Amino acid sequence: MKLIDTHCHLYLPEFENDLNDLIQRAQQNGLDKIFLPAIDSETHERLIALSEFRIQNSEFRILPMMGLHPCSVKENFEAELKIVEQYLNSETKFYAVGEIGLDYYWDLSFKAQQLIAFERQIEMAIAGNLPIVIHSRKSTQNCIDVVKKFAGRVKGIFHCFGGTLDEAKQIIDLGFYLGIGGVVTYKNSGLKEVLQQLSLENLVLETDAPYLTPVPHRGKRNEPSYTKLVCESIALALNKTNEEVAEVTSRNAQLVFQMN
Repeated sequence: MKLIDTHCHLYLPEFENDLNDLIQRAQQNGLDKIFLPAIDSETHERLIALSEFRIQNSEFRILPMMGLHPCSVKENFEAELKIVEQYLNSETKFYAVGEIGLDYYWDLSFKAQQLIAFERQIEMAIAGNLPIVIHSRKSTQNCIDVVKKFAGRVKGIFHCFGGTLDEAKQIIDLGFYLGIGGVVTYKNSGLKEVLQQLSLENLVLETDAPYLTPVPHRGKRNEPSYTKLVCESIALALNKTNEEVAEVTSRNAQLVFQMN
């Protein structure tokens, strides 16, 4: 059973002390690939360095994205966007523009700038024939409305989906996948009920590690090996086998990141 974690911040300080052990656990729990979403210029170099990690005679890969996270959109966002563009035009191969989007949870001071940065980065993705990975905290419908402006020109993932059935259907109609992580294991999230009315063909797995740790490890640091717990939770909710969920979601991930 091969699993793909489509969203993991493995380059953050939370993983510095046991990175090799963590990667070994990931492999032991079926992880085949881990995709790294970008945050801002403070971490881009660490992200790219980690994506060069290789295990001899192994298909296991850590693969980079590039983008400006909406929570990092501040006064200097134009300079940050130029850095993103420079990286995307460099020799480094990036698999998506992400994570990008809108965050209306923490701070609304730069709401207008977030929107500009989001649309600008969608245009970068279209220019580079890359998918996008969307952060949409307290802003899912807003993000959907932005993506509708570019309908048919860009595909990708709505990361950490936890919205309504109506929002899920709008996202799927746009040709996007739903990134499902630890929230699906939370008793009162309502996400399982939404997924039960959808198809496995529209889902990819993620952890968002070190955040949003699944049950039974909630409250502790998340890690890529817990992708298996997300897989098991979805399988239970949809009355599928773990192997079927792993196979379909991994195929979806390969498609969206243009790995085939």
